[in-house]
Amino acid sequence: MAEKKQAAVQCIDVRREFQDGSRVIKVLQGTNLTVYRGEFVAVVGASGSGKTTLLNLIGGLDTPTSGTILVDGDDITKLNDDQMSKVRRHKIGVLFQDQHLLPIFTALENVEVPMLLDDVPTEERRARAMKLLETVFVDHRAQHMPHELSGGMRSRVALARALANDPAVLLCDEPTGDLDHKTGGEIIQLMRDLAKNQNRAVIAATHDPETARMADRILLLRDGVLVDEMVGEFFRASKVDVSTKKTSKVVDEETST
Repeated sequence: MAEKKQAAVQCIDVRREFQDGSRVIKVLQGTNLTVYRGEFVAVVGASGSGKTTLLNLIGGLDTPTSGTILVDGDDITKLNDDQMSKVRRHKIGVLFQDQHLLPIFTALENVEVPMLLDDVPTEERRARAMKLLETVFVDHRAQHMPHELSGGMRSRVALARALANDPAVLLCDEPTGDLDHKTGGEIIQLMRDLAKNQNRAVIAATHDPETARMADRILLLRDGVLVDEMVGEFFRASKVDVSTKKTSKVVDEETST
C-alpha cells in the first residue's frame, strides 16, 4: 500500500480583505491550498495579486478575514499570540528576498539566532548551525560578516537560518529576486533538495519562470483565487511586438543573456 502523504499546509476557503477608507480591497477570495511534506510548490501571479499576503497568512504574520489555515496539523487561526510565536519558531522557516541578516553577527551567529530563543545550549547550537551551513555549502564562510559575503552566499546563510529549528514548512518570498541567473538556480535547487531529502514542504512566491519550472507544482494566484489550469497562459509569450529599430539591439542582447 502506498504511503499516505502528510499535509504540511492546508488553506481552506481563506479570505483576506483590507479596508481602504470607504473601499474594501479583496486580496484573497476563497483560496484553497494543500501542500504536502516533500513537495516544492511555486505560487506565481502579477504584482499585487496577493502572493506575499498568502505567505504572511501561512506564516502567522497576518490573520485571515475568514477561513482556516493548518500548519503541520495546527489550526493557526485559533491560536493566541504566544501559541502562534511557538508555531513560527518550531514549524515555519522564512526566506525573504532581502535576507535580513544581522550585520554585526557572523554567518554562523546569524544561523544561531533562532536557536537562542529556544535556549539551545551553546555547544549544541554551534554544532547545529555549522551543520546547516555545511548543508547549504557555505560552512567555509562561517566566520565572515554579511558584508563580506556575495549575494548568493548571503542567501545561503539566510536559508540555513530559516532551517535552524527544523521547520516542517519553508516559505520563500521572491528568493532569487536579486540574484543572477546561475546563483538563483543554485538556491532553488537547494530548496528543492531540502524538500525531497528532508521531507519539508517548500512554498515559493515568485515572478521568475525559471524558479517556477523547477517546482513540483505551479499555482497561479489570480483574482484572489489559486488556480492551476491557467498557468500555461501565464507563462505564454506575449504576441505584442514591443521592439523598435531603435531598441531592437538591446532587446536582442537581453534575450541572449
